Amino acid sequence: MNQIDFSLNIAHLYPDLLNIYGDFGNILTFKNRCLWRGIDVNVVEIKAGHRINPDEFDFYFIGGGQDQEQKMASEELLKNKERLKKAAESDAVMLAVCGGYQLLGHYYQPMDDKKLEGISLLDSYTVAGKKRLIGNIFGKCSYIKDNTVVGFENHSGLTYLSGDTKPLLKVIKGYGNNGKDKSEGARYKNVFGTYLHGPVLPKNPIFCDYLISLALKRKYKCEIPLAELNDFIEEKTHDACIKIAGK
Repeated sequence: MNQIDFSLNIAHLYPDLLNIYGDFGNILTFKNRCLWRGIDVNVVEIKAGHRINPDEFDFYFIGGGQDQEQKMASEELLKNKERLKKAAESDAVMLAVCGGYQLLGHYYQPMDDKKLEGISLLDSYTVAGKKRLIGNIFGKCSYIKDNTVVGFENHSGLTYLSGDTKPLLKVIKGYGNNGKDKSEGARYKNVFGTYLHGPVLPKNPIFCDYLISLALKRKYKCEIPLAELNDFIEEKTHDACIKIAGK
């Protein structure tokens, strides 16, 4: 299928603050899986002081970071809160990992510091736990083909969901949002949050393609079938991650 007439604009939020555990690999994977199909991609890095135009971008990504960087990112996100809320309510696709995920909720409460205010795109909140939840993880995602999603989690924050915000995954192996309710990540409309590093998209090409399809549908107002790619290596990696997590 000829897809050279399609294009997507990506906003990479605060890459200078939130980019640990190789989270930039999610941008590379999303971009390359578009380019391999002939879909043009423009990536814009959103840094401190940048005012976001909610009509400009089709896909937003925000990664994880340490506590100090998370504080700075919280301040910047709050400046763009209404713009990002407008984008989310118009079905723009967003993926937030770990610290970024926490800041899309109502707040993150550290153990011994002031509460960090989030931007409430997700009906969730996070409080610091006493132990780190760390290790390989996989779970089931009900709305993608071959619905197993794999990754690596490393967080002490405990996240709880409510309202119209639903879990991204049902945990099969691992801790997930809080180590108690077998939920991992979150989704509201086309806003996705997860604790899965790895990074998550290279390990889960089907999930990546799902996000690409959502972004194309939102921009062009119709379903656009994606051209097939040879995912032999990606599928082998995905399957190996499930075996490692299951041990």
